[in-house]
Order: sequence, then structure tokens, then C-alpha cells
Amino acid sequence: MGNTELPLEKVNQPRGSLFWVIPDGYIPPESRGELLSHESICVLNCGTRAAKLSIDIYFEDREPLEGLIEVVEGRRTRHIRTASLERNGERIPAGIPYAITVTSDVPVIVQYSRLDTTQPELALMSVMAYPVEG
Repeated sequence: MGNTELPLEKVNQPRGSLFWVIPDGYIPPESRGELLSHESICVLNCGTRAAKLSIDIYFEDREPLEGLIEVVEGRRTRHIRTASLERNGERIPAGIPYAITVTSDVPVIVQYSRLDTTQPELALMSVMAYPVEG
């Protein structure tokens, strides 16, 4: 029986896309119980090089919050809570709809999750972001 392992250069190569869209953002304004309502941009970097992300937040009634920089090290995952994103003291307000774009300098995989604990029967939603090519 032969070697069934993939060569490391195949395993650790970059995967994913450079530009991702999450059209439905919303930080629940309340929490009940022990868990805090929140959202996360979940990023997987399969490659060996650190990924520098630029995150832009778009609103219905105001100018975007652009150029929020985050880093995901090579061969790592990172869950970035949207409530922690900040630029010059400006943050995403809770209870306001928004959309997200994520631009990376190396291919990554992006997922989006929301935990809503505004009622006793909490809700967890997790979806893949939409990759846009070109």
C-alpha cells in the first residue's frame, strides 16, 4: 500500500477568494441570559502567508465605515466580532442593518455567524459569505 498523504505544498496552499460580500449584517441590540448577542466574520487562511484583510461596512442612511484592517495568520482561523471593529472611535451601532465586504491580499474563506439572544429561545445563524471573482 502506497503513501496516501498529500504533499505539504498541496495542503498548505492558499484557498478561497480575495473578495467576499455579506449583505445582511445586524448586531442584535439586546441580550438575555448568559450569552451575549453578537456577530462574527469567521475567516480561514489555509495558506502559509498572513492575510491582511480590509473590511468595509455599508449602511442604509450614512457613509460607509471603510478600511478596517484585520490580520489572519497563515494556517489559522480567526473569528472577528463585528462589534469590536473600530476606526477613529467609530463603531457599528447595534440594531442598525448594514452590509460587509472583506478584501484580502491572499485567498481566504469567509463565513458569517450571528448569535441572537434577544429572546429565551436563542437563534444561531451561520452562512458562507459570497465570494466575488474579478
